[in-house]
Amino acid sequence: MADDPRAIARRLPGVADVTGLWAIAERRLAAGDATFVTDLGIALWQRYGNEPEPPWQYRSLFDHVLRLLALTPGPVEHALRLISVAVDRRQVRYAASLLASAHSAAELRAVFDGPAPEELRACVLHEMVLRGDDVTHRWTESPHWRFHPLAWLPRSLTPLEGRPGLPHHTVRGGSHDLPTTATTPAPGHGPVPSAHETTTEATAAALGAAVANWAEESNGRIEARTWALDTPPHPDAVGDTLLALGLASLRDATARPGRCSATQAWQALFTAASSGGAYNSGAFGAYGRLLAWRSVAALVAAPPDAPAAEVEELAHSADWYSFAAASGWFEQVAWDIGLAAVSPDGRGLAVLAATDTD
Repeated sequence: MADDPRAIARRLPGVADVTGLWAIAERRLAAGDATFVTDLGIALWQRYGNEPEPPWQYRSLFDHVLRLLALTPGPVEHALRLISVAVDRRQVRYAASLLASAHSAAELRAVFDGPAPEELRACVLHEMVLRGDDVTHRWTESPHWRFHPLAWLPRSLTPLEGRPGLPHHTVRGGSHDLPTTATTPAPGHGPVPSAHETTTEATAAALGAAVANWAEESNGRIEARTWALDTPPHPDAVGDTLLALGLASLRDATARPGRCSATQAWQALFTAASSGGAYNSGAFGAYGRLLAWRSVAALVAAPPDAPAAEVEELAHSADWYSFAAASGWFEQVAWDIGLAAVSPDGRGLAVLAATDTD
């Protein structure tokens, strides 16, 4: 097949093995011809990018081209030219994760200084924040940013977030963390307070924001519920209280809930939101961060308009428990989350459980 981007794109569905095309792109990039690789990606996108069911060859080759351009050290202008054409929002979020994982803050200034989609700028900003970078640029004063949903997020990592686990990208694949929550044994037994359920459809959706992708894009299921407690539970009674609520995720529990920290809860939710479940790749870093905050805000019953600082204060003041994989309800493969938060005044209890399987 001739090394012509449009010819390669035209004949692509008839190719039985795309690794030869990967090699062409790699060879041309190594020879300094990033323009060819960019033109190939653009030709692929223009021909197949808007098809409801593009051929598998396209998905494989386009992903390889995007990774080559985004992960190669040095200037990012060629990657930006491709991303500016491939305007699918999910591709943009993915590209932001790739770029931020491989480039310095100085190299990424081109995203804000030169031609680039506004959505890419918003995502790159928070991908950089997740990696500990401070982003100061006049673009953050633009109307687009001021009214963007990601603008609600803190512009630097908070103590609640700690150091989140981030994916490791390579040209031929990558890896990421799985949602895990280390616990310490909860105290023994105690009197169980009376409780009445307060779950609404909106509350359940807010609680499950970080894990919704498991159910919508994979094989996952979610249990998200809230209760009002007549009296604050004694510290020794929280485990028994959770077991008495009729939760599907704790029916016939084989292990008791254990204490965890607010940071451990946030990080498990971030991993679930950003990396996805068994059969999907999640929302990536920037939106994964936002979704984790939304779930935490719902778990601690923060007001809908609460700023991040207020959500964080409530999160650190709440008592957190984890019960991932504590019963047969959980698939116990790799993707299990079980979290409970007792509000700072002890009168509210929120539970989020999620599981997924391949």
